[in-house]
Parts: sequence; C-alpha cells; structure tokens
Amino acid sequence: MKQALCIASLSGLAMAAGCANTQPNTFTFTADLPRDFAYQAAVYYVPAPSETCTVETRYNKAPVFNREWRKAYKPDSEIVIRRTRMGCPLVISRIELEINSAYGEDWSDISQDSANVVIRDELEAQYKGTFSEAGESTFYGQCQWLFRTSGKPRILRKILDCKKTNPQGELGRGRPFSAYTLDQLPGKTVRMKIKLAREERPYMGDTWVKVPNGWKRCMGDNFEDPYAFCFGNYKDFSGFQMPDGRKCTIYPGCTE
Repeated sequence: MKQALCIASLSGLAMAAGCANTQPNTFTFTADLPRDFAYQAAVYYVPAPSETCTVETRYNKAPVFNREWRKAYKPDSEIVIRRTRMGCPLVISRIELEINSAYGEDWSDISQDSANVVIRDELEAQYKGTFSEAGESTFYGQCQWLFRTSGKPRILRKILDCKKTNPQGELGRGRPFSAYTLDQLPGKTVRMKIKLAREERPYMGDTWVKVPNGWKRCMGDNFEDPYAFCFGNYKDFSGFQMPDGRKCTIYPGCTE
C-alpha cells in the first residue's frame, strides 16, 4: 500500500523506482530472556563515514531503553540508525546491553552482566552476523547465578554471570556479542536469546561444600572470618541469612 501511494505521487519510472528503494531508518532490537530477566540498552553513535564533524559524548548517546526495568519493561526497542546532533550526521556505532535480574524484593537484591552489539561500516565476514529470509538475526548466551555470603550476618548474595554460546548452547569465551554492518540493519530485527543455567554454583572456590541436597557454607576460622575458606575443614559449617531474612544452614533449600 505504501509503495502504491509512493508511486502514485511521483511522475516518471526513475522517480518511482527511487521511492520504492527507500529504506527505513530503524531496526528492532528484542530479546528472549529467562523469567524475571530484563535488558537495558544504551545506544551510541559516531559521525557518519566521511564526515569530519565531531560531537561530544553526551550528545551521541540515545535515551536508554528499559531504564526502569523493574517498573516497566518492553522487550522490543525500535532503534534509529542515522540521526543528526548539533548539525553533525551520525550513525549507530554500538549497543551496550545490561542483562538484569532480581533475586530478592529489596532494591539492592539485583545483579547484572553485560552484552554488546557492534555496528561498523565494514566488517570481515567471520565477524559479521547473518539474517534469515524473514529479516531476523539471533545471537545467543547463557547466564548462571553464582552465590556467596557477605558481611558478619553472612547474608546470601547472588551474582549474575553471562557467557556467549552458539545456537546449540555450547559456551564460548566472553559475553554475549554480535556485530553487523550499517547496510544490514534497515527494517531488520536483531534478537538476543539468553538461557539460564539449570544449576547455580558458588562464586568463589573452596568456600562451600556440595552435599546431596545442596551446598553448605564452610565456617572458616570463625563466624567473623570475612572469607571463610574451607582449607580442608569439611566438617564445621556456618549458618547464613537469606535475602528475605530466613536463617538457613543449606542452600538453596534453607533447612536440611
């Protein structure tokens, strides 16, 4: 319908062809995430190729998508490819992503890790993402919860650790990542697909002991020991406090 209206408003075949070939100036970024996860996306721009103008950093960043992710979250973000700031033509350069989740109700009971999308004028084929016939490109990752205790009450804290994977779920090195060229993006969809590891593990080695129904926290020198490494003592264990205030002796079940 849009093409028909465009052609009708122009005279001459050449002008009609030019109208039909006009590309959109946006693409969609979206994500398939585990339950109760959300992403934030900060989009950065640089002067367009061949441009000699410059723009201060504070002017080359778009508003952050899903800044208030705990209050309102939208998985689809429409991202502008080319824009002008302070009279300088800019093109998208990268999307810095935060993968966020909450493990408790308090404002501080959250953790995040990063992911990135890079856009360049040109890329070597080995680094360049590909799109399906439907116009969608997907990159993959896996996040895992790591747990530790903090402070004299030994309150349980959780840290999110995310790694890139291939489509089969095999872990790679580094954070979830993809790259594209500018000419690939108009009208397309870039999708980040993240899975959650089935098991959690301790943040630091030799601090918890695996038992049949969970993990027990080593005592260390005493309850005041901030590190509390096991150092071969796998008989003396410490209680700890869950984020919701429960007193526990084993994680994740709390009571044995």
